[in-house]
Amino acid sequence: MGMGESYDKQKMMETLVDPDVSSILAELEGGEKDAAYLTAKLQLSLDQIKNILSYVVEHQFVVIYQNDDKAIFKVDLNKLNKIMENDDNFKNVVDGLTELDQFLN
Repeated sequence: MGMGESYDKQKMMETLVDPDVSSILAELEGGEKDAAYLTAKLQLSLDQIKNILSYVVEHQFVVIYQNDDKAIFKVDLNKLNKIMENDDNFKNVVDGLTELDQFLN
């Protein structure tokens, strides 16, 4: 465990590569999105999205805050990048996903 890391890194990595979680994170990597956008785009209810993200939100990899009456989702790219760059397996997964993505588009 590094300094101040209070989460289970293995569990976090597994959570981050979960297809449901990673599809939401992919939306947020381009910038914060409001709940209405995410629910429409992902065809999930707000509760489902919060459920899927519960572990990453609990450890502030994703922050949800209220703006007027909207729930805004924001990913902490610093935290995300930090856990990714410390994990070689994950790099390979991300590179693989990136290649797959380019192949599919």
